[in-house]
Amino acid sequence: MTPYDAAPQVRDGEWKAPLVDGFGRAVSYLRVSVTDRCDLRCVYCMSERMVFLPKAEVLTLEEIDRIASAFVGLGTRKLRLTGGEPLVRKGVLTLIRRLARHLESGALDELTLTTNGTRLAEFAGDLAALGVRRVNVSLDSLKPEVFARLTRGGDLGQVLGGVAVARAAGLRVKINTVALAHDNAAELPSLVKWAHGEGLDLTFIETMPMGEVEADRTDQFLSLATVRRELESYWTLRDLPLSTGGPARYVEVAETGGRLGFITPLSHNFCEACNRVRLTCTGTLHTCLGREDAADLRGVIRSGGDDAALATAIRAAVDAKPQGHDFHIGRGLGPAVARHMSTTGG
Repeated sequence: MTPYDAAPQVRDGEWKAPLVDGFGRAVSYLRVSVTDRCDLRCVYCMSERMVFLPKAEVLTLEEIDRIASAFVGLGTRKLRLTGGEPLVRKGVLTLIRRLARHLESGALDELTLTTNGTRLAEFAGDLAALGVRRVNVSLDSLKPEVFARLTRGGDLGQVLGGVAVARAAGLRVKINTVALAHDNAAELPSLVKWAHGEGLDLTFIETMPMGEVEADRTDQFLSLATVRRELESYWTLRDLPLSTGGPARYVEVAETGGRLGFITPLSHNFCEACNRVRLTCTGTLHTCLGREDAADLRGVIRSGGDDAALATAIRAAVDAKPQGHDFHIGRGLGPAVARHMSTTGG
């Protein structure tokens, strides 16, 4: 038993009302970065020589459990573990095992994660046994040399092997691909054919101006409106009234029978129905991916704050959630927000 094996105590009705921001949007989805570290160095996500956080600044597993459980107590129905790469965090299965109690109680609908796939072969069986039903795998190319260049040394075969093991373990796998004008634009149709041929959903994502990296993202930005028009020149795309709790808009590709998602933070933002907030591995709560807003939940719990104090801090942050992000991209403008996606949580 740990101090967090039981759900947080309901106190004076504090936990009964759902989390709703100032614009009437219910917040039911928490993305939790469990580490800022990663075993890859994707060129659009991280600097080649990243400086990682000292251990003392990173939430312990118990602290992550406590904060995530507080959100569940406040009506959150979906938890996604991210990084960096979540599966490099020592003890991550212990954390997942603790959080899975909310699946068993019915308080949580889904516990899932986003991974680069390098360690899926090692962890897939345990993830499935603990109640994880699906994972997102980041994969930007099926060409080994391009994959190695984009990830600064990654092994495509290792990731594809991890996907195969995950599927054999009963996990549903969705592929996430960042659309890059110079590196994989011509390959996007092939990725669709491959994913749908394997029975996998695929989502394209526009590159986001977060954190300083060596490259100028202006050259790599590819509007997914342009991608969709190209795909529609030879495929039939039918809009689907589907939501998996995230920002993607989905279509069915009639010729392949598979689903394709589009996440468009720049060409068409998805703020009007945003139900998400993000907790960094340092305990900072960001209620908007594209704003420099921040609430220090680590400070609340390390200063001795009880569950009611934590709930009050969460409610105050969500109440101040901005109406929308202000992502912009252009030559010489720099990132829209200074923090890297690997720190924020993908």
